[in-house]
Amino acid sequence: MRFNKFAIASVAVISTLVLPGLSQATSIYHAAGGEAGYTYHPDHFKSTKSRADVLAEFEAARRDGTLALMERGAPLPLENAGPAKTRQQVIEEMRNESPEQRRARMDSTTGG
Repeated sequence: MRFNKFAIASVAVISTLVLPGLSQATSIYHAAGGEAGYTYHPDHFKSTKSRADVLAEFEAARRDGTLALMERGAPLPLENAGPAKTRQQVIEEMRNESPEQRRARMDSTTGG
């Protein structure tokens, strides 16, 4: 009986120490001691895209001009969401919102 308790305790301690390290084996960032906090291992990265997918995205970015903007560090243009609302439309929407919608809006703008 004593052996079984010792074996179970040993398995529990070893699992506690080893499993976190195993979970990092597939991550590109690994915990490190000292001031760095982590180390970077790009060779652990697993891509889900094929080379053809990446090249197609590259060509599309080159054709529409976003590649040139990214190379210069310029911000990418936002897509137009349509015409903006007038001040009166916004005021009417706020007056007609339900108490739940108002509470959700207030929580999102005030941080809770």
